[in-house]
Amino acid sequence: MPDHPAVPAAPGSPATAPGSGPPSGSVTPSPAPTPGPTPTPGPGSGPQPTDPAADPPLATSPPGSPVAEASPDTVLPTGPAAGAATALSAPTMLTPIVRPGGRKAEQDATDVTPEPTPTDPEQVLASYKWRFHHETLRELVEDPESLRAIRDRLTEKLEPAKDNGTRARLLSLRAVVSRILGDLGKALADGKLALAHAEATGQLRRIAIAQARLAHVLQWRGDFAEADRLFAEANSSELPDRLRATMHEHAGRSCYDQGRYIEACNHFEKALELRKVEDPDLIARTELALDAVFNKVAQNGWGPYPRERDEILQVHRPPVPKFSEKMQRWGYADPDGQLAIAPSYADVQPFRDGAAWVRRPDTRTWELIDESGGLLIESSAGYLGVGSFSDGLAWVSRDGTGGWVAIDKSNKVVIAAGFEDVRPFRRGVAAVRRGGWGAVDRTGRVFLPTRYTGFSTALTDGRYLDGFTDEGLAIVDSGGRKGVVDRSGQVLIAPAHPALVIHPVAFLVGDGAGQWGALDRRGEPLIDVVHPSRNDVMEEIDRLLADTKPVL
Repeated sequence: MPDHPAVPAAPGSPATAPGSGPPSGSVTPSPAPTPGPTPTPGPGSGPQPTDPAADPPLATSPPGSPVAEASPDTVLPTGPAAGAATALSAPTMLTPIVRPGGRKAEQDATDVTPEPTPTDPEQVLASYKWRFHHETLRELVEDPESLRAIRDRLTEKLEPAKDNGTRARLLSLRAVVSRILGDLGKALADGKLALAHAEATGQLRRIAIAQARLAHVLQWRGDFAEADRLFAEANSSELPDRLRATMHEHAGRSCYDQGRYIEACNHFEKALELRKVEDPDLIARTELALDAVFNKVAQNGWGPYPRERDEILQVHRPPVPKFSEKMQRWGYADPDGQLAIAPSYADVQPFRDGAAWVRRPDTRTWELIDESGGLLIESSAGYLGVGSFSDGLAWVSRDGTGGWVAIDKSNKVVIAAGFEDVRPFRRGVAAVRRGGWGAVDRTGRVFLPTRYTGFSTALTDGRYLDGFTDEGLAIVDSGGRKGVVDRSGQVLIAPAHPALVIHPVAFLVGDGAGQWGALDRRGEPLIDVVHPSRNDVMEEIDRLLADTKPVL
């Protein structure tokens, strides 16, 4: 029962659609200070949210200090709901990380880590070699004053910053430091504001990092439901595997704090699975976490059964199609498996946006019902082809082969252009065909001219999309050559490449003869097309780009 437009199927079978396109050591912790009252900031959704008052700075970054996303070699821990990181009388490495570049990397990569400056707070924070308590899994901090100095220098860098991206990064990093220091009120204020700035950029990766940093603060405050929701929402399959692995570690530690030990182990296993290369740091962190889990299990048992993703995301779970062998008809069951809508249909589609298309045995046309089985659009509307609702709209066709128009749930025609072929709306845009392929927004405006051979949006995880990614990017084909467009209709990469794949922070390009390289997000050369496989290029990008493993 697909999400794209469906045409009548054989009785008893799900509706199908006309489709095209490619498919470390233990230390006794010091008593944790009790956090003060939490401020309740209200970050706006506008382009420039208002920042909270910052602490006075203690130090000054030198002019021209590089502004780069922090990227330590280890993840930060989780632990009990309140308190600062554990004090430690042991060395803490403060030597900045220097990542060697690749061919053309320093000249061409916009996100490559700059040559680090020892006094730059982002680079100093990035280079911390964190150690974790064997039971709480929290950071062990040698010198809290050094972290306070880093926070103050982050504040100095923040004051002149005007763009949403820079403010999102610096505010969320300051939230990280405040969390480690136990200043959870300040951390919460910065984390919320950072997320507002990140959302104003519309950049998936930046939003995800801000969400994860805020989630970590919420976890330490004991707001586990919201923390887990943000961790799950942030962990998009369109992000780099290393970043996704880090998020799974944090989500696992949040589950550990709650006594959800099976779920915690599932996250740790997923983190290891995502890192397909040898990663000693990840292995060491996972071993420490698993030792802590097994010690708790020996005392308390495994805890609750793992939750489904929808439960964690706190999303409504609609009825699901269920076939009755006795009645030889389709109906719907609730999430617990109990009958919700009687089996009286020859064919059904899944519920999307609170509505589902169903077809009765005595008609070839579809009708629309709500989650209680109430009729929204009668079969007499005459639709032989229907698509699931998305963003409040669905594509329908009276003959099931063409003339596709978009309607709302009241059967009002919203887009009456009559396209030859269509794809479901995704974040406000949809791919359509009229002669060639293009795209429309929810008002019907053709923002991408219908002049392309097709959409073949390939992702590094092996998936193909008939249209745009969550980030608003799509790969278009023009005479066998591929390029990239965004949801505003702007051509980012002209159709000139035999092969092209969207990477979370770059674009992989192939010459059609088995050689691969990469372009940065501006379309400039990042890695020469000399590598024998996509995986080789992805490993090179992972080595070069700082924010594939940011501090969370």
